Amino acid sequence: MASFHHDFIRPDNAKILVAGDTTLAAIIPELDRVFGDWQAPTSPLPKKNIATVDAQKAPRVFLINRSDSPQTLILAGLLAPSTKAPNYLEINTANGAFGGSFTSRLNMNLREDKHWAYGSGSFMQDAVGQRPLLMFAPVQTDKAAESAAEVLKELQAVAGPKPLTHAEIDKIKVSRVRALPGSYETTGAVLGAISAIQLYGRPDDYVQKLKQRIEAQTDESVQGAAKEIYHPEALTWVIVGDLTKIEKPVRELNLGTLQVLDAEGKVVR
Repeated sequence: MASFHHDFIRPDNAKILVAGDTTLAAIIPELDRVFGDWQAPTSPLPKKNIATVDAQKAPRVFLINRSDSPQTLILAGLLAPSTKAPNYLEINTANGAFGGSFTSRLNMNLREDKHWAYGSGSFMQDAVGQRPLLMFAPVQTDKAAESAAEVLKELQAVAGPKPLTHAEIDKIKVSRVRALPGSYETTGAVLGAISAIQLYGRPDDYVQKLKQRIEAQTDESVQGAAKEIYHPEALTWVIVGDLTKIEKPVRELNLGTLQVLDAEGKVVR
């Protein structure tokens, strides 16, 4: 069974990627059967807007009510560079140490130390253009404001007086290297890797040299990536919980300009 991925966004440079227990001689007739009479559309091709946008000039806060909720969801968002960024690996390592792993700073603080959350962290998704970097913390409602303050404190620290340590960085690098053998075990995983090479303009030997590139990251380059992506002054907060319990203490934090939204995103006050 072979897996296929096709990209006809640019008909003049269309790509069909195939992975599996097959051969070119076996695949070509199948491709001819399915795509042999395909014609490019006559209408103009749509274009995606992936222009770079500026970060927030000042932090802002959106509160959304969920009555009688015993838990409050805290989200804090920033803009991260494209997956095509030259320091993509350093950015991912920095995020792994700060919030992208179980032993990250955020989770160790809010779960293991404070016991206010079952789990907290941060994540990014790959994209050709800028991508969202989200910190999240589902916490007990009576500690919502305190938890938001801790998220902000950790952000300010990692971007300033408390950069990621060698131990924090090395743990993520070692973990990523050890995960590599299991990352390409399935046909789908191999096809995904090839697709990413095409989509993000990576060299053909990207996977073969990934171990070397992960290990070559220096503490300084990862610390620099952290300073590049973590900007407490540009946060957008979305906090969902019982506003009768959390609105006043969250307002008192002065996290930024605050608005209350309804469930459809309309401003209530």
